[in-house]
Amino acid sequence: MPFVSIRLAGTASKQQKAGIVADVTRSLVERLGKNPAAVQIVIEEVSTENYGAGGQLIADRDAPASNQSSGTRGDAHAEPGR
Repeated sequence: MPFVSIRLAGTASKQQKAGIVADVTRSLVERLGKNPAAVQIVIEEVSTENYGAGGQLIADRDAPASNQSSGTRGDAHAEPGR
């Protein structure tokens, strides 16, 4: 029985989460031959105040420029210097 755990920084709508569940289930059925009834998925929404990357909270990184000391927005997935 496959169990998939997904963590999202921030929130997603019920419709978006339903789509994720459908897509992940379909992938496990197609790629691994799993029974869709056996696929279990949990989606955990993590507050951006409880998640950090690159040395700062995501909530601070994504705050409007007027609230940041550097005045720029970072990207947790961007290469340094970009």
